[in-house]
Amino acid sequence: MALSTFVKIGGITNLSDARYCAGMYVDVLGFCLEESSEKFVHPTQFEEITGWVSGTELAAEFETEEADYILQKLEKYPNISWIQHQRLETLVDLADSGKNLIYEVNVNELKHLEAQVADRLANLDIFMLIRGPHDKLTKEEEAIILKVTGQASVILGSGISEFNVKSLVSELKLYGIALEGGEEIKPGLKDFDELADILEELEVED
Repeated sequence: MALSTFVKIGGITNLSDARYCAGMYVDVLGFCLEESSEKFVHPTQFEEITGWVSGTELAAEFETEEADYILQKLEKYPNISWIQHQRLETLVDLADSGKNLIYEVNVNELKHLEAQVADRLANLDIFMLIRGPHDKLTKEEEAIILKVTGQASVILGSGISEFNVKSLVSELKLYGIALEGGEEIKPGLKDFDELADILEELEVED
């Protein structure tokens, strides 16, 4: 079994999410390493979770941390091969780190900059994770994303459901999608309905 497109699940905070997503052949599991975030994962917690999963790559997710501090922090988080950040300049500073890099940006910030940003990302081999402000993308937002996908590898992180995921990937020429993990109802018990519906829609037979 496999998935028909690249899938990253971010904000992982528990073993239930990690094991389920790895079992569904998700490409990347993301963990927030920004200590001010409510989803921050401590090194001990990170090792406890990742020690039980295999076959998927691991990402460190940041919002404001500087490049030097990020590299120091990653020494406590083994096997991280992706770094996601909301500041492009920080990712530029990390271009020689040997990690895959993801620039997280809101679609509205790209309205007048999509060509310049996409071209720069393509030259640096940085992926772009685009999020929208609402549950559904507008036609204008889809047009902006389509302009960017012609120049850079775009991962969509908003407006996705089991009913539109395949059409969005195809029509917007996406590299893949990004979904978010959730909180456990209690240890070992999760409501996977929405996440599961989307992943199952992407399943393909080997």
